[in-house]
Amino acid sequence: MRLLTFWDDDGELRLGVSTEYGVVDVEDALLDLYVDDDDADGADVDFEDMVAAGEYMADGPTLHGSVTRLLASLDADATDGADWVLDPSEIAFGPAVANAGKLICVGLNYRKHAEETGAPIPPSPILFGKFSNTLAGHEDEVPLPTTAIEYDYEVELGVVIGRTARNVSVEDALDYVFGYTTANDLSARDLQMRTSQWLLGKTLDGFLPLGPYVVTADEVPDPQNLQLRTWLNGELRQDSTTADMIFSVAEIISYASQYFTLEPFDVIITGTPEGVIMGTAEKTWLVPGDEVIVEVEGLGQLRNVMASS
Repeated sequence: MRLLTFWDDDGELRLGVSTEYGVVDVEDALLDLYVDDDDADGADVDFEDMVAAGEYMADGPTLHGSVTRLLASLDADATDGADWVLDPSEIAFGPAVANAGKLICVGLNYRKHAEETGAPIPPSPILFGKFSNTLAGHEDEVPLPTTAIEYDYEVELGVVIGRTARNVSVEDALDYVFGYTTANDLSARDLQMRTSQWLLGKTLDGFLPLGPYVVTADEVPDPQNLQLRTWLNGELRQDSTTADMIFSVAEIISYASQYFTLEPFDVIITGTPEGVIMGTAEKTWLVPGDEVIVEVEGLGQLRNVMASS
């Protein structure tokens, strides 16, 4: 299932799902097709409710179960002329996980990236955080303030937690994943390296675009076998795979859960491969007008244009 958020005409975020027929507005589709169906009655239509495990809870069916049955029933006849089927080129995407909880990032988690920066291979995951102000969506412009110069891109695999996780084993860790998304961990290197704490260079407004989709975990059988790519103004800059990770997705989840509780809607950004601007000889940093496209195999391309602030 390929989930997304998009903005309606009233400036409210709505839940959508990408299908072969177009983007289905989940709330309007359920109301149109199942308004008298107990399976859809009373369901809260937002991303948080999609994460509820299973098809039924004590107080009735979950939204996840209702959407699963909705998708199974779609065909050309059901979608023909339906106003709840939208053209993906005409919607304004929101952040794939708009109401994310903790935004947990992993630094220097690819061997070749650590080598290009001259950093030693870390003995344990380097964790740091971002804030909700950094969230942005597919096709959003990202402002580059004049308070920094050394702006850089980082394609990353994002992991959306779906169940409360505390002290979980590596073997069980992937059972706590709801889905995966493409992320761009934008960075202001001059601010990042100003002190030993990376926070300032990582938390500027819009510096964590997520999307276009959250792809549910059942469609990503092996998160350690995904290609990652970045294009800057059409030029391929990063081209690697998650197999180069120093710490796997399962190891990161297990490690973090030993120290703090992971909760549904937390997002873990798992590190970037080689090819960032910081690792190049010329170091031509991002400037307003630059187009950055990042892609994780099977999760979709995330496009953003840098803008003046």
